Amino acid sequence: MASRSASSSDAAASIWAHQAGVSALALERFDGRILVSGGSDASIKLWDLEQCGNPSNPHTFKPVSTIRASAQHHKFGVTRLSFYPFDSAAFISTSYDQTLKLWSTDGARLSASFSLGSKVYTHAISPIASHLLVACGTQHPSVRLVDLRSGSSIQSLTGHGGAILATAWSPRHEHVLATGSVDGTVRIWDIRRAGALIGMLDHEDSLGLYYNGLLGKDGSVGMRASAKAHVAPVNGLTWTDDGNYIVSAGHDNRIRVWDAATGKNTLASFGPSIRNRQLASVTMFTSPVGLTHPGKEFLFWPNETEILVCDLHDGQIITRLRGAGATVAGVRSSKKSERSVKNRISSIVWRGAGGSGGSNGCAWEGRTCQGPYLAPTSTARSAPGHRSWRAWMKTTRTRSPRSARRRPGSARLWMMYTRA
Repeated sequence: MASRSASSSDAAASIWAHQAGVSALALERFDGRILVSGGSDASIKLWDLEQCGNPSNPHTFKPVSTIRASAQHHKFGVTRLSFYPFDSAAFISTSYDQTLKLWSTDGARLSASFSLGSKVYTHAISPIASHLLVACGTQHPSVRLVDLRSGSSIQSLTGHGGAILATAWSPRHEHVLATGSVDGTVRIWDIRRAGALIGMLDHEDSLGLYYNGLLGKDGSVGMRASAKAHVAPVNGLTWTDDGNYIVSAGHDNRIRVWDAATGKNTLASFGPSIRNRQLASVTMFTSPVGLTHPGKEFLFWPNETEILVCDLHDGQIITRLRGAGATVAGVRSSKKSERSVKNRISSIVWRGAGGSGGSNGCAWEGRTCQGPYLAPTSTARSAPGHRSWRAWMKTTRTRSPRSARRRPGSARLWMMYTRA
């Protein structure tokens, strides 16, 4: 991956992170230094983002560790990656080979492996909890909770009518989990309770629990059995950093924002530009606390071949981040055969300035092309081919969303392109 323009298009074309395409990304949030990428070829690579001594000079990043496909490692494509919430010394991966694996960051050594018995589409670990439970979304309609301490699958959350494509823990309440399924439902769980289920999001509910009569005087919560968040499979879920809102995305090309306290649909309209066709879980996120004023949060959405930066609360598109590269490109499999696929963004992650996860930072993005690369704005140099890395300089200010288009500020976006 290259941080600046390569000396020639031929040199740029020879640089890629995963020949079969990048399918997942994770960035440790303490120092913001170690990036992990997973490929459709089952490989995993670790990158040191401080490898470049002077960002003003051309630099090609090289992986510091590579985990190749094998009988002991992953055998099929990697679907999700995440670091331990309180320790960057370990990270987690899931794969279509039906396993969840725990790795030591130092030396990229396998520490533990869990067989879940179904294709694993996604997983999530709480950013605040000490219970170290990993919520896994699989081809099976039950959410599997894996306890990394005991090394066992301790609980299944039943209720969905199909495969689980999205999971997200609340950043405020350590036992609250949101999950989305191909049946169009988003369910909210409190894993301490016997029944666990505490609510379902309903796209027809714009009033909330109290005003629609679903909140009892004794504090009990009712729900419509037919409640659906989307009219198509739900493959994207995230919370705002303060835990006040839940954001969901579905194959109906809709993004919905929900009040986490009442469950009401805020009716934010993101318009007809939203594209969401992939079966895999979609990685999206909201701007970190401190980047914008309260009520002015941004949503970063991987929209096929571009990243949309939208106002979270009214859905207005603030800017579009586009990178260079072919629309269709060839992908090489582990058997050395090639096929043509549509080049699309497959994963994005945020890097806080200084690694603190604070407001100033950058985001790495992945696409369905061989190699991740960073696409520059007009202030950067010309872009190389689709198999290299480049740097975005995303300019935002905290006063208003419109200023993001006018004046440079403190947030940077780094984009990584992949191919699935």
